[in-house]
Amino acid sequence: MFYVGLDLGQRRDYSAIVVVERREERRAFLNPRFEALHVRHVERVPLGTPYAQVVARVRAIVRHPELAGQCSLAVDGTGVGTPVVEMLRAAQLGCEMTAVTITGGERQHNYSSAGGATWSVPKQDLLAGVQVLLERGELRIAKRMKEVGALVKELVDVRVKTGDQGRVKVGADGCGEHDDLVIALALACWSFKRAKSMHGVRRLPGI
Repeated sequence: MFYVGLDLGQRRDYSAIVVVERREERRAFLNPRFEALHVRHVERVPLGTPYAQVVARVRAIVRHPELAGQCSLAVDGTGVGTPVVEMLRAAQLGCEMTAVTITGGERQHNYSSAGGATWSVPKQDLLAGVQVLLERGELRIAKRMKEVGALVKELVDVRVKTGDQGRVKVGADGCGEHDDLVIALALACWSFKRAKSMHGVRRLPGI
């Protein structure tokens, strides 16, 4: 099963796409079988790319023969993402899609919208999910992929800070830094975690 995360950028921010694959692996000790996520694709869409082209690119990825029929898409539906979410829903992607509104709140919850279910998820929860997977050795990032260096840099630079009135601020540490790739990765990992907790993870043929 593949999980795709899409972070939608604006004029000065990149849109980013990350694909992770669930694989069942074995350990020699302790729990001999566990599920790991392998990052299979990392892509930063060029600045200024029209959203219609971003939608077309996502459609091409999720309808690729390797992913078609066995993938789930989580897209950032915050702010400018709302009309793009509608474009994606109309694009006949052929996969499950969930819109995620990224908030600064403390809890995640879901609600119904005109186009379907939408989740509201705190940004710190998204990033904490990635951190937990990395600490457990359950998230694997291959070194030879394009843009993987930028992803690793974002993972290192991202920080959680307490701002005014005790509010938690999560994002890249430093002026001009980006967190688009790490948010796309976090959305993909969140989609995997949600599927596992709500429905169980479907076993792939041959596993």
